[in-house]
Amino acid sequence: MNLSIFFEPLNEDIFATLTKPRTLGAHISRFVSKFPDWRAADIAILGVNEVRGNGSEENLAPANAPARAVRNKLYTLHKGTGSYNVVDLGNLRPGITLDDTYLRLKEIVEVLIAHNTIPVVIGGTHDLEYGQFMGYEHLERVINVVTVDSSVNMTEAPEATPNQKQLRNILMHEPNYLFSLGQIGYQSYLVEPEVMATMEKMHFEAYRVGEVHRNVQEMEPVIRMADMISFDISAIRHQDAPGYEPANPFGLTGEEVCQLCWYAGLNDNLTSLGIYEYDPALDNRNLTAMTVATMIWYFIEGFYHRKNEQSFTGKQFTKYAVAFNDDNPDRMVFYKSNKSEKWWLEVESLTEGKSPRIVPCSYEDYLLATKGEVPNRWILTQARIG
Repeated sequence: MNLSIFFEPLNEDIFATLTKPRTLGAHISRFVSKFPDWRAADIAILGVNEVRGNGSEENLAPANAPARAVRNKLYTLHKGTGSYNVVDLGNLRPGITLDDTYLRLKEIVEVLIAHNTIPVVIGGTHDLEYGQFMGYEHLERVINVVTVDSSVNMTEAPEATPNQKQLRNILMHEPNYLFSLGQIGYQSYLVEPEVMATMEKMHFEAYRVGEVHRNVQEMEPVIRMADMISFDISAIRHQDAPGYEPANPFGLTGEEVCQLCWYAGLNDNLTSLGIYEYDPALDNRNLTAMTVATMIWYFIEGFYHRKNEQSFTGKQFTKYAVAFNDDNPDRMVFYKSNKSEKWWLEVESLTEGKSPRIVPCSYEDYLLATKGEVPNRWILTQARIG
């Protein structure tokens, strides 16, 4: 498939100062005159200058596009050790309508995933997450989605803009191939109580920003569950990322979102990443651009430190069985990686004949089980698999 027809090439002036051989800019094949070999790449960066999801009538001009500002910072960062195979496809040409852009992004994500190339989408408004999600329809299996956002974009209000209800579109999408949704970093005073009641009713995981502050490491199993993940810049406090509207003094720190991106890169199952809602016009001294660039740097580094821990047989894992009494399950099975020391939990289905599902968990979940308590992650997963 000729993907180049969907993309606008990058301007040469972005790379004029990239002379140091150890920078990322010297190690990323980019679309300036010749379209890069995306089929052989591990990761493909693409910009989507689409902002009609916030009610705007026109898209951002290329000079003011978020991807341009992020590239200016990303390509000056020094690469880590080892070899990289990363390409930059340029900027996706927006569709005539917003729905056309969703479908165009869907097609690009679908093709890249089919060739084992991870798309890293720099948007644009957060409703583009819907196009990212539709790129998984061809897999014909259920998937897990994680979104990092200060709010839960699931409103039914008729006056709401598309970037305030893309999660509702994902939930209502037919065919339905969403297995789980994890929400990280939401702030209770920005979310309607009815929305959180819906999340609870559907057995989805949701973590307030304070829970992330207390223990960001407990978000690792949530991230490890994901096939796709999206970040809304509004999840980051204004001091670390001022380039979004409306301004919010509270939120995740830049260090915390980079930690989450490191976890995302390490996740063997994750096949797409989207970062949305960055507005360069509001970005004082390009601080947000630097934050987003560093997030992508940590994601790339995490990817090249993956352990390929997807099979739970052999000597790579240690199996633990915890016995229960009373009305609890007879026993609970855990797996611990001997390489990374990460934990997984086996959840039995209530439906006879269905195979158990093995899901990421934390050491804290294992400790709870040894004390005779059933971890909440086990309860939520069993409720979803039936």
